[in-house]
This record gives sequence, structure tokens and C-alpha cells, in this order.
Amino acid sequence: MSIMNQQLIPSVNYHLWEPCNMRCKFCFATFQDVKHSILPKGHLPKEQAIEVILQLAEIGFEKITFAGGEPTLCPWLPELIATAKEAGMTTMIVTNGSKVSDTFLEANKHTLDWIAVSIDSLNADTNISTGRAIAGNTPLTLDYYASLVDRIKQHGYGLKINTVVSSKNYNEHMNEFIRYAKPKRWKLLQVLPIAGQNDLKINEFKISDEQFRLFLENHNNLYDITSIVPESNSQMKGSYAMVDPAGRFYDNTTGKHNYSSSIIEIGSQLAIQQVNYDFSKFVSRGGIYNWTMAI
Repeated sequence: MSIMNQQLIPSVNYHLWEPCNMRCKFCFATFQDVKHSILPKGHLPKEQAIEVILQLAEIGFEKITFAGGEPTLCPWLPELIATAKEAGMTTMIVTNGSKVSDTFLEANKHTLDWIAVSIDSLNADTNISTGRAIAGNTPLTLDYYASLVDRIKQHGYGLKINTVVSSKNYNEHMNEFIRYAKPKRWKLLQVLPIAGQNDLKINEFKISDEQFRLFLENHNNLYDITSIVPESNSQMKGSYAMVDPAGRFYDNTTGKHNYSSSIIEIGSQLAIQQVNYDFSKFVSRGGIYNWTMAI
């Protein structure tokens, strides 16, 4: 279905890098299908990734989020961020935080606006059970996360935290840490089944809408600290503009990935017409906010 006559979602997630140093068992963007079919290395060469970014800017996207896999494993990530910033886009990365060093923070502070850190739990056993750990068995510590959010803010970045709510953490409390971190936004994502991405392991992690609401209710006292953005499964499907590691738009409207042709080969204007994005769902899930004011 074409979106030619629909309003463009102004924010795009570019999953530029399939490799990851963590092993999250519920991950809904593993891209093993892409890696095994057309992209053995799990990413485009630097020059083609730059071209994808320029195409995204040309079509009118205002904000770009670099995701993975783990994007900080990409040695030319700083060049991609700078390309997007020079093209006029607000820039963000979504990272597990394990590779966000002071050197990285200092080097990118003039071109990277936001850093979103994926923190699902502050309990080591929980993170090992989900695979949210380096090589699947070495979780980051509470002290590390506290230091990380301090350093991100000290270097002048906008801080966002993403939390995937699953059967392993829906009854946990992160109140004290969120009060300490004071992120500009805290996104709460109901763990999402996506066929071909996480269907082999997802049953262990799925939760009901009631369990998801329980997590929200347990953190109701934090609205004075941060902008809480809950996203149920139904809200997530079809409400994101996304690009895969091969440089193709994709959507998850039907519960699996639907890929466009290559943006590099046919251009972003034609490629985006091959996927289904719902602007109204993007708005209703809180996708529009003042992202130019990261601090």
C-alpha cells in the first residue's frame, strides 16, 4: 500500500548495524533474515550508509535515530551522525550503553543531540535471564548505569531511557533510579512478538496488557520527573518509520517485517511508498515532541 497521500512521519529509525554485543532473547530487530539472505556482514559499507542518510534527509525526515543491533560498534558511526546533522536532522542513538565512553561523548557532542539508553532492569539476575548482558552473561551494574547517565548529561546530551517490559521485569520497580537519572523521556515498550525476528524465544517473555499496566501503575509517581511514554503492542505496530541494515524501509504492521526495495537503488521517495506507516498512530503514541530541545 502506498503512503503517497499520507502525511510523512517526521522521525525515522535507521537500524544501520545488525551486530550486537548483547544477546537480548526478546529482541524484535535481530535482522537475521536480512543477514542470511542479502547482507552477510549485517551492515552496508560506509559510503552506502551515508547515501541512505542523505536520501532520508531529502525526503523530509526531521529526526533520525541510529539503532542496531548496537550502533556504537560501528566504527564510522560518528561520520554518519555528522552527515545527518549537516543535512539538518536532529540526531539520536539508541544504545545498550556498554561502549559509550567519555571519548565517544566528547567526540560527538557537536553533532549528536540525544542518547537513548536501553535499561530494562537494575537486577543482574533479571538481565541475565533476558540476555540484556554482554555476550549474554555479563550484565551492566547499577553503578555503571548511574555513572553513564551522569556522563551523558555532563557532556550536554539529551537523555532518554528505553525499557522493554516483559515477563521478567513487569513487577519490578525502577522508581529510585529514574528519579536519580531524570531522563527527558522514559519510553516503556511492551515486549513485542515479531515473526521472523524473535518468534523462537518470545513466548517466555510475552505479557498481558494487564501486566503491562501494572508496570505503568508502579511508576505513576514519576510523571513529575520525566515524560513517560508507554507503548503497547498495538501502538507500536505501524507507527514507526524504519530502515533496515540493508538500507530498505520496513514496517511491522502485520506482526512481521515487510521490506521495501533498496533506498539506494530506487530512491527514498519510491521506496517509502512500498511500506505502511500510520501517521495518526505515530502521533497518538507520543511520537511528536520538542526533540530540538534535547537539554
